[in-house]
Amino acid sequence: MAQLKGFKKLVPTETALKMLLDNLWFKQPETETISIYEALNRVLAVDITADEDIPRFDRSAVDGYAVRAKDTFEATQFRPKILKLTLDDELGEDEAKEVWTGNPLPKGADAVVMLENVKRLNGQIEVWAPVTPGENVSKRGEDVTRGQVAVKAHTRLKPYHLGIIAALGVSKISVFRTPKVAVLATGNELVELGQKPSSGQVIEVNRLILSMMCRELGAETVDLGIARDDVKEISRKIKVGLDAADIVLTTGGTSVGASDLVPSAVNSIGEPGVIVHGVAMRPAMPTALAVVHNKPIVILSGNPVAAVFGFEVFARPLILKMMGLEHEPRPIVAAKLTRRVSTALGRKTFVRVRVFQQNGEFLAEPISSRGSGIISTMVRANGYIVAPENREGLLEGETVHVHLFSPFEV
Repeated sequence: MAQLKGFKKLVPTETALKMLLDNLWFKQPETETISIYEALNRVLAVDITADEDIPRFDRSAVDGYAVRAKDTFEATQFRPKILKLTLDDELGEDEAKEVWTGNPLPKGADAVVMLENVKRLNGQIEVWAPVTPGENVSKRGEDVTRGQVAVKAHTRLKPYHLGIIAALGVSKISVFRTPKVAVLATGNELVELGQKPSSGQVIEVNRLILSMMCRELGAETVDLGIARDDVKEISRKIKVGLDAADIVLTTGGTSVGASDLVPSAVNSIGEPGVIVHGVAMRPAMPTALAVVHNKPIVILSGNPVAAVFGFEVFARPLILKMMGLEHEPRPIVAAKLTRRVSTALGRKTFVRVRVFQQNGEFLAEPISSRGSGIISTMVRANGYIVAPENREGLLEGETVHVHLFSPFEV
């Protein structure tokens, strides 16, 4: 196991996450019933089962004329088939009925001729192209059959999910309650956005970044503000977070310096306290994981990029689990590295890259494997690759798997 001065040992990322989960007792998230109009991106709590067929009847998929397909066989523009128009709900031989998209087919009809393949005359039509049985027809139950699960529980609801639920006549649905995440920054050098920093001070941005990452997943956030480098103040604010939220995120004060007080503050609140301190990853090596009152506390670095990757590895899966989602992987694309990348043997390395498409192939340009305080590297990147602990570098031209957090360039 990798060693680093100041940390007794660095725990592999998978082991660290398992240790955290093993110290938590997860219960099924609470549910609430909401209007379908408020359900976008929420997570469905129960299966939606169709109590009828969708469509409910055979219907036209185009604007045109309902026909018996056999009456159109061998029709051409030079030798059209002549069909008599009718308004009846049942077709006889050599008859047709005008229909619009979504209209039910009259009895006896088994196909629809599109308008552009027909010329209408007095009380009849010329059909210029044959159709086969079922052509331009949406069959009853083609979308969903009665008794079928239309949308499964634990699905994040997108517009098309909501559309099919609405088609079943369901207007209220049960979803998992949105988890709350409390976010705290620590450090004497930090000032709030809107204040002018003096010499040696910096504007605090990690709370904003982490809060937006939480909201991007669909979680609510509780802002705990900034705590000075004081164990009592840090402890007090974390207690507020534990009372108000399901998860607490802190940023800063987690290395091994004299002002890195957050792990001590957490341990003063309750047991088991800090479970992991120091993870075999770069960036975000000083990350600590804790549990108090059966609630997780993820103690992140004060460097923005390190905080982002600590969140990605530990906070993101926790939040998803509390939302009712076991897993929601980022999109992954295979790409070739444009240059060699140095990595740290014994630590999982998260390398920021810019993915783009060139001459029909995807390329990944490394932005930086260093500079955990340089947030502009995240702006220039649109994804990251994960170099395993047993690699001392990645080669130029090597195919890697990129986890995308924004669209790639074409």
